[in-house]
Amino acid sequence: MHHQGAAGTPPARKLGYLTTPQSHVESIINWNKKRYNLEIKPEWLMHSPSVHPAILSVLRVYSPPGSKILVQTPTYNGFFSDIRQVGCKAEESPLKVVNGKFQMDFEDLERRIGPDTNTLILCNPQNPTGNVWSKQDLMTLGEICLKRRVLVLADEIHCDFVLKGQTYTPFATLPDEAIVRNSVTFKSASKSFNLAAMKCAYMFCSNADHVAKIKQWGHKEDINTLGMVAHRAAYNEGADWFDQLLPYIEGNHDFVTKYFAANIPAIKVYKPQGTYLSWIDISAVQQKVGATQMAAEMSKKTGTTVTPEVAMERWFLDNAKIQLNNGSGYGMAGAGHMRMNIGTSRKTLEAALNSLAGALRNT
Repeated sequence: MHHQGAAGTPPARKLGYLTTPQSHVESIINWNKKRYNLEIKPEWLMHSPSVHPAILSVLRVYSPPGSKILVQTPTYNGFFSDIRQVGCKAEESPLKVVNGKFQMDFEDLERRIGPDTNTLILCNPQNPTGNVWSKQDLMTLGEICLKRRVLVLADEIHCDFVLKGQTYTPFATLPDEAIVRNSVTFKSASKSFNLAAMKCAYMFCSNADHVAKIKQWGHKEDINTLGMVAHRAAYNEGADWFDQLLPYIEGNHDFVTKYFAANIPAIKVYKPQGTYLSWIDISAVQQKVGATQMAAEMSKKTGTTVTPEVAMERWFLDNAKIQLNNGSGYGMAGAGHMRMNIGTSRKTLEAALNSLAGALRNT
């Protein structure tokens, strides 16, 4: 029963149980179609509070405990916890560095696929290196995975952050339908519009058999009502704001690149093609401050294995009052590196870099 409020005002609306409205589905379809010419049919969509539980639900269907899950490292550290959670092992294929740019190593990738390798987690654009993979890269990867019966899980949550001169290619737009049908794509507005706390994401797949299996084996479509409303508003009304944000993020990347070259040349920066993340090579600094010895002492004190990168994370926190993500969390290929989030105001970014430069001058 509804009751009128004071002075005949309408009753307050309650935020309770809600069937996912068609308008939310339409906002997802329209955003992807308008910006990327990516066609998503409603029956392909599955909703999730965030990308992590969506990835977990797919891994549980296709990668039994004890099997291997292929990742190209350095890659998003959250994938490793997902892999552990389903009882599987990460099989790392390191990216190659050619002329200061990261590239996929397809020969190494295919060598690592065995009879117990059923899935590959792709990051496109890549976190933390910032690579925006080309159509040819994705086609070659897709051909290998299709031939070797490895399902591609394409995490494309950073897809809106693509810098000038680069083109994001959704895996689901590749010109080979068999390759596309051998994939599931994961997305959300959470990165683009800073909505991570609102818990709303989605995945989609054009293969009806995969969709049926994923739904059958435990995927739950529960999403946060407030998150859905915020997500829909972002996709329907946030394009103008985001189109002003992107050049600012690019300006931050340019600022970081120039700042390190001028003030902290011992740290090498890879200029990314996308994302709001900076992947920096701190190997020379680690050697200068004795990070290996610090890590050994920390390991002895705590009784756990501490990497030099973890020791450097602590050193930066203590001496520069900034916290960077240690590279060893992104796989073996993250040794000697740190990840820096530059998605902030230029003023804050400059203050952080000044503090970092000051700490290193005093060593």
